[in-house]
Amino acid sequence: MRIVLLSGASSIHTIRWANGLCGAGHEIHVITQHSQVDPFDDNVVVHPFPFRGVPGYFTMVPKVRRLLKQIKPDLVNAHYASGYGTTARLVNFHPWLLSVWGSDVYDFPHKSPLHKWLVKKNLRAADHVASTSHCMAEEVRKLAPELDDIAITPFGIDLEAYAGLYPEPPVQKSKLVIGTVKTMKPKYGIDTLIEAYALVVKALQAKPELKAPVLELRLVGGGEHTPELQALAERLGIADSVTFVGRVPHAQVPQELAKLDIYVALSRLDSESFGVAIIEAGAAGRPVVVSDAGGLPEVTVEGETGFIVPRENPQAAADAIEKLVMDAELRCRMGRAAQAHAAKYYSWDACIQTMLGVYDNTIRKHRLRA
Repeated sequence: MRIVLLSGASSIHTIRWANGLCGAGHEIHVITQHSQVDPFDDNVVVHPFPFRGVPGYFTMVPKVRRLLKQIKPDLVNAHYASGYGTTARLVNFHPWLLSVWGSDVYDFPHKSPLHKWLVKKNLRAADHVASTSHCMAEEVRKLAPELDDIAITPFGIDLEAYAGLYPEPPVQKSKLVIGTVKTMKPKYGIDTLIEAYALVVKALQAKPELKAPVLELRLVGGGEHTPELQALAERLGIADSVTFVGRVPHAQVPQELAKLDIYVALSRLDSESFGVAIIEAGAAGRPVVVSDAGGLPEVTVEGETGFIVPRENPQAAADAIEKLVMDAELRCRMGRAAQAHAAKYYSWDACIQTMLGVYDNTIRKHRLRA
């Protein structure tokens, strides 16, 4: 197929979809007004537009329309229901699939009646709608109840990138590293993680008879809120054992996960629509502790691959982390289960085939209506 992705090149998910579809033997074009942060495959054709911000989604329409006439794609897949979804609707090329991502349906529609009207109009104009998770599909149906046929197209992971990583053996270590790989933004609950870590440290210090391992909290990811989080660690008296790594290229994520013993994601908002980071941690053989926000519980098997705790509840998170810290056999068992779960349900090849099936179905239904 010849496929156009109308999407932000600044997102690693856009890059991974483009590269994965290209690797499956399809001709892929990416039309974007965002600058790329990681490389596309050499065979992916990128069409950057100089338009920026909200006005860009409107001003780029005539040129996108002309470009599509030249490319003659079998399908356009617009990613994000607000910005690029607006562009796709105004371009009026068919068939087109609208992939929703998270904040575009969780947050954007609630800014004002106009924002909600825009997203609803875009959803209803698409030939088909896809969501990365079931919980987000339900959020879409709140906006457009008539959309009963929403495809589920989860983000996959490249298992080859994790081929050399295995769960730690069931032997207690002298030092354990707890951590996360997330942007330092409030919605991801990094402050909750720091507070939970402080509670674990305090609890273990109060029980010297347990001979607990030395702990480190490793936070991987950039963001303007980093100074605030560093100040929080200082106030809680744990700054000496908290490491702020900063942003790393996505290709280095497996190496960063290899440095962790326990992965924690305590997002506070449902706009955390799909837990790809949880799947990556599972592929690395790491047990997880996640909040009950958004799609995180969908990719975590409670009691088997990790623990699910209430959001914004540092004590509940601390209790789950402490269980894993003190039980090497539990860490090993959950790590093995997480790795098997990721391989069975979220291999990148399987997710690419799922998306291609949605493309085929969208094209077929459009031809039947034509």
